[in-house]
Amino acid sequence: MKQGRKPTGGKYHQRRKKKLHEKQRQPTRTTIGEPRRKKTAGQGHTKKTRSLKENQVNLIKDKKTIKTEIKNVIETPQNRFFARSNLLARGSIIETAEGKARITNRPSQEGHVNAVLVKE
Repeated sequence: MKQGRKPTGGKYHQRRKKKLHEKQRQPTRTTIGEPRRKKTAGQGHTKKTRSLKENQVNLIKDKKTIKTEIKNVIETPQNRFFARSNLLARGSIIETAEGKARITNRPSQEGHVNAVLVKE
């Protein structure tokens, strides 16, 4: 069955246009580099800060939060090519000045990077 069609083959017609917060956008791929952010419209007159490039991470170590530098992306569970192109995504293992860390938030949707130190 063709996508966007009724079982009889007829077209589905949109009842209204999509609102700005409902529109799909290109995925924001956060990379390592000088910090760059972009604000986009969210639902209910809110703004969402998207991180385009980031070189610092809020790292939780021994129940304390420290800000440290991101050196490299070691592995990413979503896609092996993300690690090769140094893309920061949730669950990625990154190399920092303090050691290996796992990203716990979504940098492309929150505007910053949070991580937890991984025990080796």
